[in-house]
Amino acid sequence: MVELVAVEPVCVRGGLYEVDVTQGECYPVYWNQADKIPVMRGQWFIDGTWQPLEEEESNLIEQEHLSRFKGQQMQENFDIEVSKPIDGKDGSGINYSAIHSFKLSRNHVDWHSVDEVYLYSDATTSKIARTVTQKLGFSKASSSGTRLHRGYVEEATLEDKPSQTTHIVFVVHGIGQKMDQGRIIKNTAMMREAARKIEERHFSNHATHVEFLPVEWRSKLTLDGDTVDSITPDKVRGLRDMLNSSAMDIMYYTSPLYRDELVKGLQQELNRLYSLFCSRNPDFEEKGGKVSIVSHSLGCVITYDIMTGWNPVRLYEQLLQKEEELPEERWMSYEERHLLDELYITKRRLREIEERLHGLKASSMTQTPALKFKVENFFCMGSPLAVFLALRGIRPGNTGSQDHILPREICNRLLNIFHPTDPVAYRLEPLILKHYSNISPVQIHWYNTSNPLPYEHMKPSFLNPAKEPTSVSENEGISTIPSPVTSPVLSRRHYGESITNIGKASILGAASIGKGLGGMLFSRFGRSSASQTSETSKDSVEDEKKPVASPPTTTVATQTLPHSSSGFLDAALELDHRIDFELREGLVESRYWSAVTSHTAYWSSLDVALFLLTFMYKHEHDNDAKPNLDPI
Repeated sequence: MVELVAVEPVCVRGGLYEVDVTQGECYPVYWNQADKIPVMRGQWFIDGTWQPLEEEESNLIEQEHLSRFKGQQMQENFDIEVSKPIDGKDGSGINYSAIHSFKLSRNHVDWHSVDEVYLYSDATTSKIARTVTQKLGFSKASSSGTRLHRGYVEEATLEDKPSQTTHIVFVVHGIGQKMDQGRIIKNTAMMREAARKIEERHFSNHATHVEFLPVEWRSKLTLDGDTVDSITPDKVRGLRDMLNSSAMDIMYYTSPLYRDELVKGLQQELNRLYSLFCSRNPDFEEKGGKVSIVSHSLGCVITYDIMTGWNPVRLYEQLLQKEEELPEERWMSYEERHLLDELYITKRRLREIEERLHGLKASSMTQTPALKFKVENFFCMGSPLAVFLALRGIRPGNTGSQDHILPREICNRLLNIFHPTDPVAYRLEPLILKHYSNISPVQIHWYNTSNPLPYEHMKPSFLNPAKEPTSVSENEGISTIPSPVTSPVLSRRHYGESITNIGKASILGAASIGKGLGGMLFSRFGRSSASQTSETSKDSVEDEKKPVASPPTTTVATQTLPHSSSGFLDAALELDHRIDFELREGLVESRYWSAVTSHTAYWSSLDVALFLLTFMYKHEHDNDAKPNLDPI
């Protein structure tokens, strides 16, 4: 009897996939995939590209090769020129000057030696081309042959294994996943591919690795079953089905009946993926591996609620408590007021006792956190989280700490990424400090920018300097918003300018557009020093303001504001860390078309990939002055 040996699956592509060698099947480890992944045995490869031949042809060539050349010694050099053949061929095109030939269905193979093999097409056009080139004196192999190699270009070694994963990123989808269940897997693959390109170019000196894992939480939920579909009218059915599969997720989340199901679905999937990754990478937790979350659209709100433990019941209790504490607006006697004061004192004392009792219960019971890991970075992309928080009663505070909306002990860093024309995205910084509504978001660097200014060194600049009393005094003559003609676009952004403000200038003539585009191109390609930008913008303002009787002091004050370390914002009024980061618009981007496409444009963006990796690798190169950011 033959003893059966259990063959373990082989991990490929950094552990994201496993190959069952016995069954010839490949499947992803961390997500489900409906499409089968073909597994091909690599035997014969095309020279140059090293792509494997089709398995059927490869097997036939391998059988013929073994039967004819088994036991012969291979030469080490692959770059041997084939000598010019003699005219010894028939209509099939097979060259009889080769030591061996083999006919396939649409091709044929010539062996000139044991390791010198060429593949030729037997199509009519290929035969004619071979005849012409050989009559011109070229060899058959050099003119129309494709060299084949048996085996890989070099053997694998233990050093070829991928770098150790020290940071995992969970990618959470938003609405619309029911419409296309595999979309988050494709989107994560695009983000992973973009991150690989950035990682190889900018962070190749790091011996670590960042891995992206999709979190698909929607397909496992039952919710209402098919009730909504049954009450949907038949007219315009396609549009209604699309809305049911996308916008209905928002209605589910605002429903007290189904909200918990969505929250628990995402929470369980995050914990499952983390436990699975740690079981397959035992050193991850021991060596201090970090976890970040990238959420999109509604996924940002659900992820936030999981981390903070927010629920609408708590909000309802807070509202009831406030209503009880508000006195009635009517005349009260001294005795009634005295009794109300005693009632308030008694209720306050009762709440203190209840809180102490809850504290004793919590200390005696081991409470498991919602997530099994601490979130290092929480990236929100195209996020409506600010609107949800505003409708829950969150109002700006007096300190610039992120703790006002998300405590640092839960998540070390909150970052809000959005496209300027994304209709779903909102800003978060004005919910922490109100005056940040007039502070421009931080512009995300283009991926091919050489030596960009680090984000932590970028000073806040006003969206509308004329409205700020710190920029220009009231008696200096600025009481209205300057027009785009008298205020160039460079003065309205710190470190670069989006096309949004250039669009305002377009209605005022081609000259204004030319200056706006010229200023933006200068800010993109010539921002080696802030002083140069300041001088250029100052000159352009003086040129534009010649027809207008305007004091020169106004021009100087407006222009020095974005570049003056003292004129930006009082340090006591700044945020501890910037949260809102804005992508730059394209030069030829249509504003209205962009509003339709921008909400899903984050996945394949190299700018976003560089931004994410910059903050994920930040803890490793904090001691260095700058990361190695050479242009791609």
